[in-house]
Amino acid sequence: MQKAELRKHMLQKRRSLPQEEVQRRSLSIAELFFRHFPLRAGQTVHVFLPILKNNEVNTWLIIERLRQEHPEVRVAVPVTDAVQNILTHHHLTDEAVLVENTWGIPEPQNAQIIHAREVDVVLVPLLAFDKAGHRVGYGKGFYDRFLADCRPDVLKVGLSLEPPVECIADPNPFDVPLDAVVMPEGVWQKNSV
Repeated sequence: MQKAELRKHMLQKRRSLPQEEVQRRSLSIAELFFRHFPLRAGQTVHVFLPILKNNEVNTWLIIERLRQEHPEVRVAVPVTDAVQNILTHHHLTDEAVLVENTWGIPEPQNAQIIHAREVDVVLVPLLAFDKAGHRVGYGKGFYDRFLADCRPDVLKVGLSLEPPVECIADPNPFDVPLDAVVMPEGVWQKNSV
């Protein structure tokens, strides 16, 4: 399936999910993430903040568990620079003041900047992914540019409410494939196919 068609289909599918079902799937995704991806002291985990009205995976469940069970792990969250079409990354602390941007994404104000090369694990938002690790997002390319700036050994983990599609027919040469995807039913990993 082509990206544009898949994006439209998955947006419609996601909008039709009841909020309770999104929350149930998000809880399962959070549990599986911590079970399959052990974290170490000193690591930095980049977590996208969800647009809850768009039925995105509720990553606050992961953030709260990081704060409670892994205070030695630094949490970075994105801030969108729509002028330069890039993400900057900021340390999310309990004191952070969050303000929604024009897309409804909460973003911290005046938080410490974290460089992309400092990030060890990136939790990547997506609408769909295939069995080769290609993803379909909202189509702006923010995450592909960010992932290209990360260290080569950064762990790229997608979070998906749905299982993989067989194949995305038109991946862009600049797309950065995922290493793994956590779904409510389990974890897809690049080497497991």
